[in-house]
Amino acid sequence: MLPRIPSGAAFCLLASIVVTFLAGSSAPTPLYAVYQAEWGFTPIATTAVFGVYALGVLVALLTLGRLSDHLGRRPVLLVAIVVQIVAMVGFLTADGVGMLVVSRIVQGLSTGAAVGAVGAGMLDIDRRRGTFANAVVPGVGTALGALVSGLVVQFLPAPTHLVYVLLLVLIAAQGVGVLLMRETVSRKAGAVAALVPEIRLPRAVRGPFLAAAPVLVAVWALAGFYGSLGPALVRDLTGSSSLALGGLALFVLAGVAALSVVLLRDVEARTVMLTGGVALIAGVGVTLVAISAESATGFFIGTAIAGIGFGSGFQGGIRTVVPLAAAHERAGVLSSLYVVSYLGLGVPAVVAGFLVVNVGGLLDTAREYGAAVMVLAAVAMVGLLARRPAPAGVAA
Repeated sequence: MLPRIPSGAAFCLLASIVVTFLAGSSAPTPLYAVYQAEWGFTPIATTAVFGVYALGVLVALLTLGRLSDHLGRRPVLLVAIVVQIVAMVGFLTADGVGMLVVSRIVQGLSTGAAVGAVGAGMLDIDRRRGTFANAVVPGVGTALGALVSGLVVQFLPAPTHLVYVLLLVLIAAQGVGVLLMRETVSRKAGAVAALVPEIRLPRAVRGPFLAAAPVLVAVWALAGFYGSLGPALVRDLTGSSSLALGGLALFVLAGVAALSVVLLRDVEARTVMLTGGVALIAGVGVTLVAISAESATGFFIGTAIAGIGFGSGFQGGIRTVVPLAAAHERAGVLSSLYVVSYLGLGVPAVVAGFLVVNVGGLLDTAREYGAAVMVLAAVAMVGLLARRPAPAGVAA
């Protein structure tokens, strides 16, 4: 019988899996310029590659999101890790846009299957730390993926291969760790029925979920803005062809988001969400002014302010909803939150790619996209202010 790792180590392992998977999702961002030079990438191709990943995540969340509540966390995670390794091999062998798109879809399916199981597993081990980790690790993973990939692409050989080799090795090691974990939830009947796409929320979380949903759409639409249009905007504003700069905007956004989660972790969840809305509107506003003024410095200042909005809005949504779910509901509830988030991430990004090519070009599309994010954030804030705060002690 295999030895089992202690619960504290298992918690850290689960958190590291989210970091690695989301780092893998943002790793291609600095590579778009390389792909463009090699394969004639267009803005539509860039946003399509970005968008199909979100589509894969959504399909997996809708069909597999509740599966770990029935089969257990470990089996779902092990399969997701194997599929993620297949995606890395696909990136390594890609010789054109078609294979890149296929690999992104496979990567999305794996990530969508994993995030609910990982997040629920952390809550099973420690509810308070799990709630905090579910809010902070997506930002950490996204930031590290964009930064490390940019540095590898700029300064190390084989730019379209090495970063995926590193991720593959790390993911395989995490798979070994999952084999050594104890299962954190008992099996429950209904696994086949759980595969039918359905967003069914426990009664206790429905109201908080509806309050959090507009905030999640707004903040993840912002992430889509930086993931799809960010590299091109940075190149235009800085006049630099440095590949390391390609992921810098996304790194600043996600890095500040993760830091804001840490700094605001003890503030009441509704207040955190309202803070996120204000910061989102202010940050995007500064960013749009900087784009019009062709100021790279202003662009990154606005990005940092928007990062506070991203981290606060996402943290507030997680902390408002997740602690109210019972053990056998956690993966399903988390998956539902991610469904809303990835709709906000993927759909606007694909629309933006179409507009860049066929309507107004990069800068006009960036302004329109940013304005739409600000409107979304304003609508979310109105909804939050109109809704009565939960009684003390109801939300963590």
